[in-house]
Amino acid sequence: MYDLKIVGGTVVDGTGAPARRADVAIKDGKIVAVGTVGDKALRTIDAEGLLITPGFIDLHTHYDGQISWDETLAPSCFHGVTSTVLGNCGVGFAPVRPEDREKLIALMEGVEDIPGTALSEGIEWRWESFSQYMDAIDAMPHTMDYAMQLPHDALRVYVMGQRGLAREEATEADIAEMRRLTREALEAGAMGFSTGRTDNHLDADGGHTPASISAEAELCGIAEAFRGLEHGVLQAVSDFDMVEDRKRFDAEFDLLIKMGEASGGHPLSISLLQRVRDTNQWKRIVGGVEAAAARGLEVKLQVGARGIGVLLGLQATFHPFMGFPSYKKIAKLPLAERVQVMRDPAFKAQMMTEKSDKVSGEGTPIPPLADEFLAHMDFLSGRVFRMGSNFNYEPEPSESIRAEAMRLGQSPLSLVYDVMLEDEGAELLYFPIYNYHEQNLDAVHTMLTHPLALPGLSDGGAHVGTVCDASFPTFMLTHWTRDRTRGPKLPLERVVQMMTADNARHLRIKDRGAVAPGLRADLNIIDYDHLKLERPRMVKDLPAGGQRLLQDARGYRFTIIHGQIVIEDDKLTEARPGRLMRMGR
Repeated sequence: MYDLKIVGGTVVDGTGAPARRADVAIKDGKIVAVGTVGDKALRTIDAEGLLITPGFIDLHTHYDGQISWDETLAPSCFHGVTSTVLGNCGVGFAPVRPEDREKLIALMEGVEDIPGTALSEGIEWRWESFSQYMDAIDAMPHTMDYAMQLPHDALRVYVMGQRGLAREEATEADIAEMRRLTREALEAGAMGFSTGRTDNHLDADGGHTPASISAEAELCGIAEAFRGLEHGVLQAVSDFDMVEDRKRFDAEFDLLIKMGEASGGHPLSISLLQRVRDTNQWKRIVGGVEAAAARGLEVKLQVGARGIGVLLGLQATFHPFMGFPSYKKIAKLPLAERVQVMRDPAFKAQMMTEKSDKVSGEGTPIPPLADEFLAHMDFLSGRVFRMGSNFNYEPEPSESIRAEAMRLGQSPLSLVYDVMLEDEGAELLYFPIYNYHEQNLDAVHTMLTHPLALPGLSDGGAHVGTVCDASFPTFMLTHWTRDRTRGPKLPLERVVQMMTADNARHLRIKDRGAVAPGLRADLNIIDYDHLKLERPRMVKDLPAGGQRLLQDARGYRFTIIHGQIVIEDDKLTEARPGRLMRMGR
């Protein structure tokens, strides 16, 4: 007798093969049959009219702190994710000495927009070494499986102390110790190693991250720890200097490729974005990765699913009036009181006469780009859009705040003010900064269809007051395979393959990523025709009263992990089958 039988569904199996009607049988946490399944089962699910897919693998999240107090790993659990990878971009919480805990919190708060108070109250710090961190988290129940990467910033601070924070050059002894600790983490089951080299990442005091200036000797010396192991991936994010300077670009790109080569050929992935200051840089990154792959290096491009930017609102981290003198006087009032004050016509009239003070600089992780936005709102409002209840993440220019304001005969700033007060101050505005230079997603389509692309950059658990891109898997299904009207779509079978088998292959995970006998029973049963993303909403459910954006989905009839149902009709069950994926074990 099977534990669970799914009958009458349409299987999109993750291999890229055409969808087909088939039953799926599960026993002891594994898929045991796919096709015509006749035996009895303890429970049978009628999947007539529904899709059956493998569980989605998210290879770029930042749940490193949240996972220590949150069993669910929301919002990823609501978007079909059954396995996830932590420790990206070089930031994380192990290894760590007791005296450096607050320093790592400040890094995560600044780099990933996670409230430091929530991290300070929520993390219990039952570890010092990376293997102790893995053991402590593995001892807790969770909805989904997870793997952990060793973060460069934490490693550097652990070995170098204040010298690492001051971004001093690592000595030979420092590098040797970092290599030893990296090998130790890999042998304990770590997924790999990540590093961040971007000026967009600042700590809570506005300082640059410890590893952002690491030299070739350090990066390659650490990567040598991978040699001789069958598992282990490297992940990197870089600005590539964000200017059209070919020599500087080449030097930075070559450095990351040398790190991959020093590992003995282990898989390397590099984040790919269309940036605003060099809108063609991503094409040079693609060309460099193609050349490296042609030489035999296993290197991939992590690509986002849509425009990457910020959500603006009175509850969010950013909004256009945060630097205005009159607003700063009421900024700490509860939302309802702020809304009441702002509805006073005299208060609005005063605000319309003011200019924003500078909000970035020392003592704040807010990047200078925020000041440019605040100072040029009338111009940039052509790239700002209402969210509303049925928002399209590929909006037309005619839907922008600027276009709407022109139709209404008022200034864009005045309209932004009015829109932010809608829904009792809960309304949000969408400002796509990256991947939307041409005001469409054609560049993203080109990125996603590249043979070396991997769907990533969801940043689940991060930027909690500005975005909710953990919904990427649902968006991949709804927008790219079903709803897009402004350009070509993507085949459903290919999108599922990208989020399952492709990511599993890159991570060297062999027991999941497809609907096939012998693999783990990690599955989604989806009402594809009615699958929908809800509008992001702000909730206060973090430790110390911290808030974050969540985005719900409708249409996940079941999500199954290791044979256990964790989502039923879009709601969490009590099942917590998730465990640490110990690589190499």
